[in-house]
Amino acid sequence: MSAATFAAVDLGASSGRVMAGHVGPGTLELEEVRRFPNRPVRAGGTLYWDILGLYGNVLDGLRAAPPGLASVGIDSWAVDYGLLGPDGALLGNPVHYRDARTDGVMDRVRAELGDDLLYRTSGLQFLPFNTIYQLAADDLSRASTLLLIPDLLAYWLTGEIGAERTNASTTGLLDVREGTWSRDLLARLGLPAGILPPLRDPGSVIGRFRPDVAAETGHGPLPVTAVGSHDTASAVAAVPAAGGGFGYISCGTWSLVGVELDAPVLTRESREANFTNEAGVDGTVRYLRNVMGLWLLQECLRAWGGPDLPALLAEAGRVPGLRSLIDPDDPEFLPPGDMPARIAAHCRRRGFPAPSTRAETVRCIMDSLALAHRAALRRAAALSGVDVEVVHLVGGGSRNDLLCRLTADAAGLPVAAGPVEATALGNVLAQARAHGVVKDLAEARALVAATQDVRRYEPSGDGSRWRDAAVRLGLES
Repeated sequence: MSAATFAAVDLGASSGRVMAGHVGPGTLELEEVRRFPNRPVRAGGTLYWDILGLYGNVLDGLRAAPPGLASVGIDSWAVDYGLLGPDGALLGNPVHYRDARTDGVMDRVRAELGDDLLYRTSGLQFLPFNTIYQLAADDLSRASTLLLIPDLLAYWLTGEIGAERTNASTTGLLDVREGTWSRDLLARLGLPAGILPPLRDPGSVIGRFRPDVAAETGHGPLPVTAVGSHDTASAVAAVPAAGGGFGYISCGTWSLVGVELDAPVLTRESREANFTNEAGVDGTVRYLRNVMGLWLLQECLRAWGGPDLPALLAEAGRVPGLRSLIDPDDPEFLPPGDMPARIAAHCRRRGFPAPSTRAETVRCIMDSLALAHRAALRRAAALSGVDVEVVHLVGGGSRNDLLCRLTADAAGLPVAAGPVEATALGNVLAQARAHGVVKDLAEARALVAATQDVRRYEPSGDGSRWRDAAVRLGLES
């Protein structure tokens, strides 16, 4: 197997990047080609994604990528979409999942269809921004095709229409047992079945650059390869684990906390615990729970005007722990706004001291996220039957030494932190396998383990303090 270079377009909820990945025997290297902000725009009272700005940055990144690329792959956040009209043109900017248009919609749909039917079909955690609820709030009268964000960008690059399966599994409209669109749910919701495009799997070639794209980027008719286009699917594919027995936390704006399975868990207990079954690479199931994640910290930093984060984390590490606590998943933390004030008010309502300094607020967030990680890991293990022996924390959160250490202490398990760029690595490795450079998922993960920086944190301290704090916060009984 010879070495090759692949371009990974990796779009997160707050920033995007184009990375060049060099893959060969014993080699896995990433080179950042272009990084750019992903800033939503509020107009006319609606919060939108600046999708054309993102696409322009993607083209700029591809233009700057090294020559001789073997392929391009695209991943992004989940659930959001663009609508195409009969002529194939975009009807409007995709609406941001944090927009208020879905307020109350999930409760209405659940009342109409029933939780059992919804969960038995899609296996998804009940979250108000899931695609199914966005569609129920949308005007589809002029729409011919729905494309999730990575599929929309791939369509503009190649002219080919489709829906990659790992991201499709986050919509609430994919039958998790059959791996096909649920015509039953579409009919019950009164949604047009023809709006959903054909499904495709990671590793399939979507198409080649359109002539105008080839000319603009200078790469010729380059193939675009489907990857785990839900960024968490790509991140989990790059977890440097050997065999089973591991839990994972893909930690960034959100913390996706769970285990990898061969089949979904659709029990009543799983539904009541609000765990999700999403498609992974190679037919695996990402059995997980969404935790609010570092969005809490990001919004605080924005409110404070962007202070020195390393210094603030170091100061927070010296603050006594487990005093001020919040439930990170409380819906009040979902929209943008004054996060420090909301955290203080939440603490007071729950009977905890309100943080009075920035360092105390950050320590409150870190302790609370560690407790939420503990609760989700323990519940995932109990519901799935997986004996979790180590936790792999990947993504941007793996840089956060305080969060990694507190997660190990809270969970009572060793935490292997890294790689930071797990999503881009998983994206590149899916392309490398499709083009014969890597044999399978196990070989890809072994290559990550052999080449990437991973730090290990052992649990320390008195685990009973974390158990008591989890009980006080209502995460355990």
